[in-house]
Amino acid sequence: MSVKAFELVPAVERDLLMGDKARINIECIECCGKHLYVGTNDCFIHHFLLDEVTSPKGKPSYSSQKLLHKYLGLKKPVAELRAASALERLIVLCDGIVFLVDMVTLETVPSAAGGGAKIRGVTAFCVNENPVSGDPFCVEMGVLSWKRRTVQIYMVYEDRVQLVKEVTTPEQPCAVSLDGYFLCLALATQYMILNYNTGASQDLFPYNSEERRPIVKRIDREEFLLAAPGGLGMFANAEGVSQRAPVNWSESVIGATVCFPYVVALDESFITIHSMLDQQLKQTLSFRDGHILEVFEGRVILASTKAVYVLVPLPLERQIQDLLASHRVEEALVLTEGAQRNIPKDKFQILHKRILQQAGFIQFGQLQFLEAKEHFRKGQLDVRELISLYPLLMPASSSFTRCHPPLHEFADLNHLAQGDQEKVLRCKKFLISYLGEVRSTEVANGCREDVDTALLKLYAEQDHDSLLDLLASENACLLTDSVPWLEKYHKYFALGLLYHYNGQDSAALQLWIRVADGDLEDHTRSDLYEYVVDFLCSCSNLDLVWKYADWALRKDPTIGVHIFTKRPGSKDQSDLNPDDVVTYLGKHSRALLLYLEHVVLERRTQKERFHTHLAVLYLERVLSLLSESSKNEQQLTRARERLQALLRESNLYRVQFILGKMENNDHLLLERATLHGKLEEHDKALHILVHELRDFPSAEAFVIWASSCQDSAYRQRLFHLLLGVYLDRTLTGKSAAGVSSGDLEMAAVDLLNRHGEVFDAVRVLRMLPEGWSLQLLRPFLGRAVRASMHACRTSQIALGLAHSENLQLLHDRLKERKKPILVSEKKGCHLCHNTFSEPDVVCLPGGVPVHTHCVAQRVRDPPTKRPLTNSSNHT
Repeated sequence: MSVKAFELVPAVERDLLMGDKARINIECIECCGKHLYVGTNDCFIHHFLLDEVTSPKGKPSYSSQKLLHKYLGLKKPVAELRAASALERLIVLCDGIVFLVDMVTLETVPSAAGGGAKIRGVTAFCVNENPVSGDPFCVEMGVLSWKRRTVQIYMVYEDRVQLVKEVTTPEQPCAVSLDGYFLCLALATQYMILNYNTGASQDLFPYNSEERRPIVKRIDREEFLLAAPGGLGMFANAEGVSQRAPVNWSESVIGATVCFPYVVALDESFITIHSMLDQQLKQTLSFRDGHILEVFEGRVILASTKAVYVLVPLPLERQIQDLLASHRVEEALVLTEGAQRNIPKDKFQILHKRILQQAGFIQFGQLQFLEAKEHFRKGQLDVRELISLYPLLMPASSSFTRCHPPLHEFADLNHLAQGDQEKVLRCKKFLISYLGEVRSTEVANGCREDVDTALLKLYAEQDHDSLLDLLASENACLLTDSVPWLEKYHKYFALGLLYHYNGQDSAALQLWIRVADGDLEDHTRSDLYEYVVDFLCSCSNLDLVWKYADWALRKDPTIGVHIFTKRPGSKDQSDLNPDDVVTYLGKHSRALLLYLEHVVLERRTQKERFHTHLAVLYLERVLSLLSESSKNEQQLTRARERLQALLRESNLYRVQFILGKMENNDHLLLERATLHGKLEEHDKALHILVHELRDFPSAEAFVIWASSCQDSAYRQRLFHLLLGVYLDRTLTGKSAAGVSSGDLEMAAVDLLNRHGEVFDAVRVLRMLPEGWSLQLLRPFLGRAVRASMHACRTSQIALGLAHSENLQLLHDRLKERKKPILVSEKKGCHLCHNTFSEPDVVCLPGGVPVHTHCVAQRVRDPPTKRPLTNSSNHT
C-alpha cells in the first residue's frame, strides 16, 4: 500500500550546470555539508553551494549557487568523486588515475617529497566510513585495479597516498565497499565478504556481472546492501548472514541506497521506495534518465545526465499520521518502532505513546476492542480520554480537557455509533471491562474519582453484578454525581452502600428501611431486612443501634435480636452493656428470652441476675403452658426440658427464689427435686422422686448428677442415701405415695447390681433384710468382691513402686556421696590438725577428711550426731 514518504526536489538545474552546452553529462556527484561537487564527462568538476529553503506552505526546496568549476586536463570523464573533509581534499578517479584535489580551489594537489599523490590503473575505489587506523587526518580507501585479482588498501593523507595492504581475490573484483576490516566485493560471478586483516572470507551468493551492473552499498556498521538475482535487494552482515528480509525491486535497478527505514532504488524510469520493516513497496516516483543515486550524510541525492535532485523525506510524524488517517494502524506502528534508532530517546517515547493511543482509538472505532485495549495499555492512555467519549460519564466537577491535537475524530459515542444501539452497547461493555482492569493500576493515578464514578454509572445503567462489589470495596466514587444516577436506576441498596462508605450510616439505614418496608422499590436483595440486622450488629455508632433496633425487633424479634446476640466481641467499655440491653428488651419478651439465652448459655456470663431472670422466664413459660385448657404436650415438654437443663447446669441463680415460685405445684416435682439438690437437701429431693413422683430412674439419675464432680466418699454417701430411701419401708409394706414395698425392693436390687462398685459392701450387707436371697444379690456381690480385690492389689502395687523409688533415691544419694577424697602429707586433719601419714581416712559431711582414730574418739564422746563416711580414696 502506498504512502508518501519522499518528495523529489530539484537542486541544480540544467541551465546552471551546463548552460547551452548540450553534450555535457553528469558522471558523478559528491556532497559534503552544503557543498555539492559534480563531475562531468568533459573532465570538469563543478562546485555548488546548496541551501535548503522552506516555502511559506512548508514545502522544502533548494537554491544552488555555483562557486567554481575546474578542468582537470585529462580529457576523460570524471568517473568518481569522494570528499575527505578533514583533509580538505577531493579524491578523484579520472582516466584510471586516483589523485587529490583541493576542495576549495579545485587545484590538483602536487605530490609530497618522497611520496606520490596518485594511483594508476584504478577501476573503482571506496572510502572506509568506519576506519580502523584511528588517525583523524588520514582516510582509508579500498582500490580495485585493472586486470588484477587484488584489492589494495591505501591511507590517504593531505598530499600523498600510502599502500598499507594488498589482498588477493579469487576473481577479478568489479565493485567494492569497505567497513572496518571487512570488504564486500562483487566479483565476476559472485559476491563475497573478505576480512583483509585476517584473510578470512565468506561467499555470499552467485551473480553474473556481465548481465547487469552489480550493486555493493554499505548501509550501516558491518552491513551491506547487494543486488541479487531475481530482482532482489539482499542484506548481508560481516559474517555473511542476512538478518533482514530481502526487498523485491526491479530487475533493471542501476542504483540503490538506504534512508532508514526505507530502501531507495533507481532504475531507468522510476524511483522505488520499499520499507525495510515490512519489505512492502511504499512509494513510486517517475524519474527518467536517472543514473546516480547516493546518500551523503543522510541526504539522498539523485542525478540524471543533466540535473541534480534531492529526495527529501517527509517528516516521520507526518508519514505516520498519513498512515493513521487511512487507518493503516499496523504499518504506522511498524514505521514508528522502526524509526526509534533515528529519534532521541525522550522524543521517541512521547511520539510512540501518542501513536499507540491514536492507533487504539482507530481500532476502538472499528470495534476491535482487544487490539485497542492493548494499544491503550502500551501507550499509557489517560483513561479520561476514553471516558470523555461517553456522554454524562465524566463527573461534573472534573477539570479534564481532551488532548490537543486530538487523538481521534469522534465527538462522542453517539457520533461514533451513528445511531447503532448495538454498537453503543458493545462500546459500553468494553469500557466496563477496561475500567475494571485499570482502576487499581498506575493508569488511574490522579484520576481515580473519574474512573470509579464512570464505572459506577455504567454498572448502574447496565444492571451489572459488579456494582455492589465496587461499592463494598475501597472506591473513589463521587457522592454528588453518583446519588442521582443510582436513584435514576432504582439502585437504592447500592446507594446505601455508597452512603456507608462515605460515613453516612444514618442515611444508608433510612434508605434501606424504606426499601424493606416497601416504600421504595429495589429488588437487589430479597434479604434486605436480614442485611440491615447484620449491619446494625457491626455498627460502631451505638446511637444508630438503639435508634433502629426497635424497628428490627418489631418486624421480627427472632431475627432482630441478632443485633445484640451476634454483635462481635469488643473490649471497648463503650460497647453495649448487657444490663442496658435487658432493660431495652423489656417490651419485646421473645427477644428478651433469646438474648438471655445468648448471655447465659452461649457467652457463659457469670452474673446471678441474668441466670435468675432466665430461669424465671423459663418457669413462667412452663406455668403458662400448664394453665392452658388445651395443652400442647410437645411445647410443654420442650419448655420443661430447657428449664430443667438450666436448673441442673447453672449454679448462679437464686435457688430459694425459684423454689418459692413453684412451691406446692405438683406438676413440677422433678424441677423441685433439682432445686432441693442445689440446696444440698438430697433427702427431700429423693423423697419427692421416689415417693411422690415414683420415678426410680430419675432418682438414680439425680444421684449421679448430684455426685458428679465430687469425691468418691460424697458419691458413696448419696448412693447409700438413695438405698436407704428404697429400704425404709413402712410397717404396712406401702410407702406414703402408694408404692409397694416390692417395687422399692426391686429398685434397691437394681441400684446395687448397676452400681455395686460405689457402695460399701459391708455396710450394705448390714442394711439388707435377712430374707433376701444370695442369688438376688449375686451381681452386686461379684462386683463388690472384684472392686475390693482390685483396690487391694492396686495398693500393693503402689506400695511396691514407692519402695522401689525409695531404693533408687538411696542408691543415687550414695553415688553422689562416693566421690574421690584428696589427702596428702601436706594436708591436716580437721579434728586434730595433724598431717596424714596413712591413706586410711574418714570423710565428714562436706567432704572434709579426718583421721580414723580421731573419729573413733569422737564417736565415743560425740559432740553432735552427724553421719560419717568412710573412704580409702587418696592421692
